[in-house]
Parts: sequence; structure tokens; C-alpha cells
Amino acid sequence: MRGVSLPRLLGLFCLLAMMPASVLASGEGLPSLVRDIGICIVLAGLLAIVFVRLKIPEIAAYLLAGVMLGPVGAEMVTDPANIETISELGLILLLYLIGLEIDVRKLLDSGRILGITGLLQYPLCVVFGVLITKLLVWFGFGGELLSAGYAPLYIGFLVAASSTLLVVKLFQETFQLDTEVGRIALGLLIFQDIWAIGVIAVQPNFAAPSAGPILLSFLGIVVLAVLAVLIARFIIPIGFKWVAKRPEVVFAASISWCFLIVLLGVNLDVLTNWFLKFDLHMSVGAEMGALIAGATIANLPYSTEIIGKVSVVKDFFITLFFVGLGMSIPMPDGADVLMFAVLFAVIALLARYVVFFPLLYAAGLDRRNAIVTSVRLAQISEFSLVIGFIGVQLGHISGELNSAIIFAFVITALLTPLLFQQADAIHERLSGILSRLGFREPPSSQAGEDESFSLALLGFHRITSSLLHELGKDHPELLESTLVVDFNVNIHQKIAAMGVTVKYGDLCNAETLHHAGVDKAKVIACTIPDDVLKGTTNRKLVEMARHVNPDAVIIANAIVLSESPALYAAGADYVFLQRIETALAVEQAIEHALSGNIAEHRRAVEARHGEWHLREEVL
Repeated sequence: MRGVSLPRLLGLFCLLAMMPASVLASGEGLPSLVRDIGICIVLAGLLAIVFVRLKIPEIAAYLLAGVMLGPVGAEMVTDPANIETISELGLILLLYLIGLEIDVRKLLDSGRILGITGLLQYPLCVVFGVLITKLLVWFGFGGELLSAGYAPLYIGFLVAASSTLLVVKLFQETFQLDTEVGRIALGLLIFQDIWAIGVIAVQPNFAAPSAGPILLSFLGIVVLAVLAVLIARFIIPIGFKWVAKRPEVVFAASISWCFLIVLLGVNLDVLTNWFLKFDLHMSVGAEMGALIAGATIANLPYSTEIIGKVSVVKDFFITLFFVGLGMSIPMPDGADVLMFAVLFAVIALLARYVVFFPLLYAAGLDRRNAIVTSVRLAQISEFSLVIGFIGVQLGHISGELNSAIIFAFVITALLTPLLFQQADAIHERLSGILSRLGFREPPSSQAGEDESFSLALLGFHRITSSLLHELGKDHPELLESTLVVDFNVNIHQKIAAMGVTVKYGDLCNAETLHHAGVDKAKVIACTIPDDVLKGTTNRKLVEMARHVNPDAVIIANAIVLSESPALYAAGADYVFLQRIETALAVEQAIEHALSGNIAEHRRAVEARHGEWHLREEVL
């Protein structure tokens, strides 16, 4: 994009805006599903190019594409249900990935904070929303729209939950999901979703609410989690071990596992009815099922590889999710709807400072992380849209109020990327006020929590095996901070026995390298020659490693003399040629043989390295 001027991109944007609907809507020879997806992807992709150049989050481009294609715009999509179905797949895959990245042990370490905030935050926010609404009505603002029926309660629901999709996507993009703020935010989002499921369960009975549906919803989640844990512990490792040497099959198997648990959860009430002979109504939503599926196999050695592969597929569906969300935005009924939408967005933002922040701080989170977490959760949840839609159907709220809820969601969604980036800066600006109010300062220096390595070895071959042996003799302390990434699980146990961290993964995927921890290594070594590597080359490995970790020292292997310049150009800091290293060793032996002291030379080498046949190596 460096060679493209801003005026040209603005011209492209104007061209898109003026493009006749018939240009994009043509495609009579295609099935309606393919045609609709094609239109959405083309427009979303073109707008994303413009928005990225303008430094506007691409999510806004996808939402705008949906608006342009929906009822507010040209209505070029034949069947919006097509996009809704596809986007649902994206949401399932995203939640599956979230589960894969959950470290249950680290979540448990934050048990007190999550327990207190997770149980209290949602109901306190509901109360806050109700009180603010009542106060506005008392001052004569809002009239019947805010006072009729259950309107104050629904506004409370509106401000109580944050968007799982938006927040997790931004945490993933910035690689901050496995930080204290990321884990706390994720834990709160899970609690919020459970609360929202409970609200949906009792919505039809607001006049006489019952705790039974909520308890059954929770029971369904527990039952599904137990089933998934048992299968994941005793059956899944066997199956994955069979296919471990075929990374593409690992991907297919992992997706199968995801949808198996999703289908079990959705049909759990059918299974319990068949088994117990009465209906408990405790089915589990597809998103929660996907989260459970991911979390139950997160500790398998294949999780890193699965994350890398699924991420690529997920992005396609997530793009369509946001386009579909934009398409769902109705034509505003009037200026009042937009005014109330802004008001609801402001109330939601206030709740993060009035409820989220003090609660997180009181639970034990330091001031900085409490503010950062609160600010990054400053948006309205997709569940609020569902609750609002059901509320209209049940006659609890008016269609006008529901339209304002939808537009409030859009406003906070567009603000989220900016607030996410500025969260630390917001804490700095508020630090003076917070200190005067008695909120203690965070620790002056916060050590990184992420696992870091001194050395990362990409792939495991005979050279790597000998290298680890030498490091174990000369620098045993280095083994504890050494990472090996390789897909041959048959040797993982032997490697781990040396004190080395070993992770399963396909070297062809940059996402895999990142999640394995290569991005935090000081030195990266590619020791496998090109004639052994499958699906990649040392040059490609160097390029990916440099992209993932710009600051690392990269050592690469070459088998052809002419490859060295290409490897240095790709980002390598040092290139070794096994043939030359071997030739130098043989040359020394020849020199000693010609001088008649080959036996002495052999004894010296064996004293230094040990007798070759007595070395204990992995390979």
C-alpha cells in the first residue's frame, strides 16, 4: 500500500459508493448462496483496503459493507439468511479458538477476581441501567419510550454485557489474550454470556420469574463440559496420535471434534429425554459448546497447530459475520432513535467506570489493569440484540426502543477498536483523579507473564538432536529456556525428558509459530535442510520467523552454496552450510593422518565430544 496515494483511495471509495447495484448484483449463473457471499466479500475487501490505508479499523469497513448491502443501502443480497448462516459458522469457530487458548490453570489463579466480578458485575450493571433510566424519566426525559413496560429493565440488560466477538478478536490480533487483562476480560465475557443465557431463559416469564430455567441452563453447560472432558481425556489423545504425522488431517479431526461437541450441546435435551424419559430443557447453545470443545483439548500437544490452521478459516467467516451484522441494521425511524442510541451508548460507557472498574479493583486487580479491562469491555453485547429482539416479540418493549438498542450497539462497536488501543493512555490521563480518590497506583514495573525462550529450534532432525546433546554438556542451563517446534509426536517425550519445551506444530504456518512462543525467543535456529523439510523451505521459514519476531537472531541452514544470499536477504543473521562444516572436520582429520598422529587426533576429539557410538541422542 505504500505506493498508493490517499487521494486515489478516496477516489476508489467514492466510486464504490456510486457504483450501480447492477454491477455487483450481476451473477445469474451462480447459486444464490455463492452470489451473495461473493458480493459481500468483494465489497468488504475493497472497503477494507481503503479503511486500512485511512487507519480506520477494518471492522468498520465490514459493517459499512453490510449497511450498503442491507435495507439502509441497495439491498443487493438475495437472501440475508445465507449470510447469517455462514456468519454463525464464524462465531462458532471463533469461540472454539478462544477455548483452545484458554489456560484453565491461569484462569483459576484469577479465581477470586473472576468469581467476585463475574457473579456481581452483570446484576449490578442491570441495577445501574435501571436506576439511570428511572432518573432520566424522573427529570422528564424519554417519556413513554423509557418508562413503558419493561423498558428500564431492558436498558439494564443492554449495558450489562460486552461483545465477546469484538473483544476477543482485538485481543487475538494484538496477541494479548494470554495476559492478565486478556484472561480477566475473557472470564468476565464467559460469565456475562451465562447471565445472558439465563435472562433469555426467563424472558417469557418476567411477570412471574422462575429460577428453574436458569438452573437447567447451567446444568446443561456442566453436563456437556463433563462429557467433553471425559472424551477429551480418554479417547481424543488416541485418535490424534494416529493422525499426528499428517497436519492437514489434524485440522480436519479438530474441526470434527468442535462440531461433535456443538451438536451434543444443541441436542442435549433430546439425549436426556431419551435417557431419562422426561424433558429437562437443558440444551446448550452452539457458541458455548464450541468454547467447551476448545477448552477441553487446549492442553493437547496439537493445540498450537490447530489454532494456526483454524485461524485462517475463521477470518473468512468472521468477515461475513460483521457484514451480516451491518445488513441487520434497520432504517432509523427518525432522529429520536439515533438520539436515544447515543444516550444508551453513553450509559454503557459510564457503567464501565461506575461498576466494572471499582468492582475489579475491589476484587484485587491493580488500578491500571482494572481500568484497561473496563475500557476494553466498553461496548454492547450481541446478546443484547437477541434479548431486545425477543423483548419486542413478547411485547415487553417497543420496536422504536429496539431500533435504538441496535444503533447503540453499532456506535459502541465502531468505538471499540479506538478505545482498545487507547486503554493505557486513558489510565494515564485519569491517574491524577484516581490517586486523589484513593485508588492505589499499580506496580512501577510489571514483569511479562508470557513464557519466553532463549532459543527456538524450528523442526527436529539429526543436526538438532546432536545440537541438544552438545548444549546439555556445555550449557545445560540453556535447555530449560529452549523451545522445539516439531510435528513428530513420537519423539516429543524424549525431547521433553532433556528439560526442553517441545510443542507440536506445522512449520508452514506463521500463526503456529506465534502461538508456540517463537515470537518471544532471543535466537531462532532452522537446522533442518531443505531436502528434508516438507511444505516449506529454510528461506520461507526465515521470512516467517522474521515477521513473527523482528528482534530475534536467526540462524539458518543451507545445503547449496547459492542459497546463502537468499537466506540473508530473507532476514537470516547467520547461515551455516553442513557440507562445509563437515568438510572442515574431515580436513583436520586428513591433516593429522598425513602427519601420522590420527590416533592422537581421535583421542582428542573423543575427549571433547565423547565416543560417537556411546552418545545418547534422540535421533
